[in-house]
Amino acid sequence: MENAVSFRSSSLLPLNPTSFPSHLPTELRFSRLKRSSSEEWRRDKPLRIRKAFGSDENGQLDGFPNMPNKIFMEEVIGAEYGEGFETFRPEGPLKVDVDFLNDRMQEGFLQRIRYAMKPDEAYGLIFSWDNVVADTRGLKLHAWGQLASEEGKEIPGDDNVQRFLLYAGADHVLRKVLLWGKAEDDIDRLKSRLSQLYYENLLKLSEPVEGVNEWLDAVATSRIPCAVVSSLDRKSMVDTLEQMGLKKYFQAIVSEEDGMDSIAHRFLSAAVKLDRKPSKCVVFEDDPRGITAAHNCTMMAVALIGAHPAYDLGQADLAVGSFNELSVINLRRLFAHKGSTFMDLQKQVIEKTPRRRKLTTDTIF
Repeated sequence: MENAVSFRSSSLLPLNPTSFPSHLPTELRFSRLKRSSSEEWRRDKPLRIRKAFGSDENGQLDGFPNMPNKIFMEEVIGAEYGEGFETFRPEGPLKVDVDFLNDRMQEGFLQRIRYAMKPDEAYGLIFSWDNVVADTRGLKLHAWGQLASEEGKEIPGDDNVQRFLLYAGADHVLRKVLLWGKAEDDIDRLKSRLSQLYYENLLKLSEPVEGVNEWLDAVATSRIPCAVVSSLDRKSMVDTLEQMGLKKYFQAIVSEEDGMDSIAHRFLSAAVKLDRKPSKCVVFEDDPRGITAAHNCTMMAVALIGAHPAYDLGQADLAVGSFNELSVINLRRLFAHKGSTFMDLQKQVIEKTPRRRKLTTDTIF
């Protein structure tokens, strides 16, 4: 099963993609919390993927691997009420939420000893692909500019229009913002061409965001596991990471094939793949929605100022202008106020003073 992951315990941090503890369910599927049959989901999966991508039976469109529609749309934040996955067991479906993962993914005895000596290894770092690892903001704008040039149209330079191009769905931009067409066939053709242009530009990307290479090298020296999450297909991500020389730094990759329904689900999937409970993970994001999703998952959030101004990222636990401003000590400070039971509800024990015993003649003799 493609979206199933198996778990087994490990006391030391591996250098290759991490395995997972045996006490977690052996099969997980990240989706909205609804009851369904695993056999039915397996059977309908290829059809649903082809319909979502608008592709042929080989998963391609005009020879180009299709890019997911989520690239040009505003995604759901997710986990607003701590909801997580639905996992299948022989006795029936089991709902797994954020609290469940934090409780079940506790460190074992040997791991606690190791983390006491090397506390940095207890953390897990989760990097968003867009504008954190790769400059996808420039890729998107360039793809829109190429599409406008091919169609003989112009894109207004207004800031609001630019924001729509980056964060709104392609369907909404084409119909409501740019007014390039109303017919369904024209809209589908333009969206397909936009995806192709984005993919062509992605293949040419060879430089990561400034400072990310040095930062990943620093955390690798401290043996902190890292994951990267995106709505891209896995092959495109792996090829681009290898081209940028960053693939060796990531022990886990969450991609389109993992079937995530929201930003928060991708973060939770990355935590499971890293074998770190969500409350011990740090998310690197540039979008306020991603920061909200991280906090919904009980994760810390480090915001990169750039695509969004600093005042839009005020909810982050730490905001920096670039990775060059970070050091490993910053990660320790994020968790410095947390103990093993920090902010947990505790019962207050009221001790009653025993009543004094009066001395009498009988007690003396």
